[in-house]
Amino acid sequence: MPLDKKLQVIPLGGLGEFGMHMMAIRYGEDIIVIDSGMMFPEDDLLGVDIVTPDLTFLKENRSQIRALMLTHGHEDHIGAVAFFLEEFDVPVYGTPFTLSLVERRLDEYDMTGNQLKPVKPKDIVKVGPFSVEFIHVTHSIVSCVALAITTPLGVIIHTGDFKVDPTPTDNELFDLHTLADYGKRGVLLLLSDSTNADRPGYSDSERAIRPRLEDIFNRAEGRLVVSCFSSSIHRLQQILDLSRDFKRKVAIVGRSMTQVTEIAHRHGLLNIPDGVLIRPQDLNEAKASKVAILISGTQGEPMSALSRAAVNSHKHVTIGRGDTVVLSSRIIPGNEKTIFRMIDHLSKRGADVMYGSMNPPLHVSGHGSQEELRLVLNLVRPRYFVPVHGEYRQLAKHVRLASHLQGIGLEESFVMETGDVLEFDDKGARRNGRVTVGRVCIDSGAVGEVVGDMVIKDRRIIAEDGIVLPILAINKHTGKIESAPSIVSRGFALEDDPEFMAAARECVSRTLELSSSEEKTDPGMIKEKIRADLKRFINRETQRRPLIMPVILEI
Repeated sequence: MPLDKKLQVIPLGGLGEFGMHMMAIRYGEDIIVIDSGMMFPEDDLLGVDIVTPDLTFLKENRSQIRALMLTHGHEDHIGAVAFFLEEFDVPVYGTPFTLSLVERRLDEYDMTGNQLKPVKPKDIVKVGPFSVEFIHVTHSIVSCVALAITTPLGVIIHTGDFKVDPTPTDNELFDLHTLADYGKRGVLLLLSDSTNADRPGYSDSERAIRPRLEDIFNRAEGRLVVSCFSSSIHRLQQILDLSRDFKRKVAIVGRSMTQVTEIAHRHGLLNIPDGVLIRPQDLNEAKASKVAILISGTQGEPMSALSRAAVNSHKHVTIGRGDTVVLSSRIIPGNEKTIFRMIDHLSKRGADVMYGSMNPPLHVSGHGSQEELRLVLNLVRPRYFVPVHGEYRQLAKHVRLASHLQGIGLEESFVMETGDVLEFDDKGARRNGRVTVGRVCIDSGAVGEVVGDMVIKDRRIIAEDGIVLPILAINKHTGKIESAPSIVSRGFALEDDPEFMAAARECVSRTLELSSSEEKTDPGMIKEKIRADLKRFINRETQRRPLIMPVILEI
């Protein structure tokens, strides 16, 4: 079917799942893409570091792609931009803060940011037959926008991620007026965030956590260690302000925390009070009751700064009796085991660990609840509605929330899944088949290092190509090494080289010698340390990257 005079909306990731957000908007022979996100792999994707959307549809229509539009800087929306730009040399539009976060990733892959084009709210960009206005919205990260895309067949509103925060800490309000103006003029299609479609009421303002944080600052007697998502600039601002008010010096610890705060400060989005910062290496010289530490690792990631501090293996941060540790974030499903193990370690050290649901809260959602979703629906009053950003149950719930508009402007709602094609013409909207979609698994996070389905299948079978198994027995109570490490490999080119294998065993032994007893009694931590050190050693010596799976025998 010729595409002339046809408008198509094609989700390439992010519907029916959380992560990998990507949407193609096509009119005739012109395509713009909204967001290019990644997701972290499930446990059964062995040796896979990140997962990105399959770009087959875009590759098949390479000559039609005109631009990439970014709504905000969370990894599930920008984490695959480098892989997108490796394939397509097109302009990338986003706010300066969002593009700086993209540049940080591009630097890791030795890529330039020549295609990055900064925009600000209320800017309008014309791309082919599309005219795109950027509209400020509030979310858990700063500098977020919705998109109003004017096409020859009508206006498409894509909200991006949002909540309607009436009292944001930066006083930058959600631009509801512009949404309402588009609603008055007529909107063909609304694509709206569905994350909290099953949560009644309103989401709390970011300011709602300040009373809880203030109480914690008031009660804390020793060091105050606070961990939150590094992108939560509003949260970081409140912690910095309270540290100034309570006369505590602040050390920022952790790679992501340091980088993102520097970027936000550079763009004027994070105000760092004069004289409040100290270097992490100066922490031991400061009085414990006069110190606050902003540290990354809220999800218990095995090699994060907080996880290492929890087992006393961080070079600058020590946590002990009388200290207070605050986890100001939600527990992401699937991370419970690592988070609670980290909390156990912190508790063993005598720290008072604060986490979970409280009133006033320690954490608030960055996504709008049902009443906020209804507000946006009522302001935009679309002819057609497609919920996005959620698993199927949230998408279906969001459609039910929109049912009150049926008969007063809303003609039809569609619950779509990744790969579905929704087509518009002058007669209306309808589903029209599917395109090729899927997941691309990336090894080591390097552009081009794609792990195919067959490789993943092989990695699930013992003794397949490229597997190295360091095996060691550890006393689970004391951390004592009960026998010398051994290494078993299958399909590894140098497995018959006794000199190399002896050096590999020595690498493992050295890692164990440099690890504390607490690290050695934490299987997740010691496995990750062995894997990382042995991976570096093998790559340095052989330029190979076998799958390394440490086996810990707990005695």
